[in-house]
Amino acid sequence: MDDSTMTPKAVRALIRQGKLTGQTSGMCAGYAQANLLVLPRAQAYDFLLFTQRNPKSCPILEVGDVGSRLVKRMADGADIATDIPKYRVWENGVLTGEFTEISHLWRDDFVYFLIGCSFSFEGELLAAGVPVRHIEEGKNVPMYLTNIDCEPAGIFHGKLVVSMRPMPADQVIRAVSITASMPRVHGAPIHIGDPAKIGISDISKPDFGDAVTIREGEIPVFWCCGVTPQSVVMSARPPIAISHAPGHMFITDVKNSLLKD
Repeated sequence: MDDSTMTPKAVRALIRQGKLTGQTSGMCAGYAQANLLVLPRAQAYDFLLFTQRNPKSCPILEVGDVGSRLVKRMADGADIATDIPKYRVWENGVLTGEFTEISHLWRDDFVYFLIGCSFSFEGELLAAGVPVRHIEEGKNVPMYLTNIDCEPAGIFHGKLVVSMRPMPADQVIRAVSITASMPRVHGAPIHIGDPAKIGISDISKPDFGDAVTIREGEIPVFWCCGVTPQSVVMSARPPIAISHAPGHMFITDVKNSLLKD
């Protein structure tokens, strides 16, 4: 089964049936993927304000109606509580469980947020001849907590998370140009080069995802990451929050090309 050529609706059906539970990088080539955060209505406004103040790390694609599991704009007939391969549940900022569906946890006051994902620009990079190492190696993208503070809003505050893709020096400008045209999925890199300058002490040990090979002469390139809300949840400690597990995204029906600036 080649999940890179399948339609998003077909892949979501397999996810809903529990037949696909792994990370989604490379699935449904050409279609946008999204990060998830679910919060009670009481904390949703503060988080919406947080996304407006931190648009590179949290570019909003869709916000659900209070209590609704139905995705209206980014997919047809999708259920936000069943159509992601793996979810994380956070209670008072502490990770308390991972589930392949969250129907049993859904509440009438929940609001979901779908946030742009850097997986969406990887097809554009590959088409331009820019390597994407974690896809080459069949891994999840490496992600790191940084020393960069997000701009706070209401109760929400915390450190920025970045994803990293190593590449030859002569490909960096091309990668910057391609991703800068897609601000709804994080846009241009936030840092290029020395990881220590953004607080990463050991690039071989990502905080989320998998380590990848960095070849001699390659430069690490860092983009804002949609796992940032999970870092923020750990800092802000809302009573409950639900997210995707890093790398296990919601696959939309929207083409990546439609998210270009």
